[in-house]
Amino acid sequence: MNGLELSERFYEAYGKPMLLEQFSDVLPHLAVGLFGSGSECFGFDDEVSRDHDFEPGFCIFLPGEDVVDRRTAFQLERAYAKLPKEFAGFRRSTVAPVGGARHGVLRTAEFFADKVGAPDGILTVSQWLTVPEYALAETQNGKLFFDGSGEVTRIREALSKYPGDVRKKKLAGNLLLMAQAGQYNFSRCLRHGETGAAQLAVAEFVKAAMHAAFLLNDVYMPYYKWSFRAMRALKKCSMLAETLEVLLTTDNAPETAESKADMIEDVAADVIDELTAQGLTKAICGDLEKHAYSVNDAIEDGEIRNLNVLAAI
Repeated sequence: MNGLELSERFYEAYGKPMLLEQFSDVLPHLAVGLFGSGSECFGFDDEVSRDHDFEPGFCIFLPGEDVVDRRTAFQLERAYAKLPKEFAGFRRSTVAPVGGARHGVLRTAEFFADKVGAPDGILTVSQWLTVPEYALAETQNGKLFFDGSGEVTRIREALSKYPGDVRKKKLAGNLLLMAQAGQYNFSRCLRHGETGAAQLAVAEFVKAAMHAAFLLNDVYMPYYKWSFRAMRALKKCSMLAETLEVLLTTDNAPETAESKADMIEDVAADVIDELTAQGLTKAICGDLEKHAYSVNDAIEDGEIRNLNVLAAI
């Protein structure tokens, strides 16, 4: 049983009855679920994950104080704290995790403001271009068990995908980084005898390629330590994960450098094929830099299009 399943079972067994019996008057204004930070919210938790911040628990999301006042919020906090300390063989922690509470009673507006800087999920263009992708992913993972007013559902839906022009800007920037780091600088660093710098180029190429793959799937890339696992589950470009992992985990000795350069070109070719299939580029070549500018040229909003091609990176 993973953490998300544990959370839902705990809610059904104890949380739901508590809310129905003690807070039926405000229940239509509440939402309950588990999403945000933590591997369990992505379904990526395992035995190793249980060494910290792993427990039966869920989030109760409240609207503003004009709807659910402080006194009621305090009563909800006390009721949540009194839920069983152990469930299905797991104990609830009495110490808040580093970075703040991941379970318990939360104000909806405060949760989303903390994640993306917008309490209602309505982002400006500037925010869309600069909010970390992993933070957006944390607004979409996990599961809502109940949403009385639909407010949390509406906010999650508003944040579910990049606006089209923002997606293209981010994609263009990552394509350019792939070109610079992989197709150009990797081999040049090796010719200079800079094997460490060459591996930094590989790392930059891999990160940009992974971001491009998620953008091509129109989903958010999670925090780096879960990025490979999430990438293997993508509908498109998932096959690139194995090649990118090899690039990262092999050295740059002469006998392997040539094959790595070939792998970089193979990844570039697969990304270009997907760009072409989605009609995102008009360039016809193997140079990712040209495709980057072709994607950027297709941005409809002039202000976004005229920003530096790396403005969203």
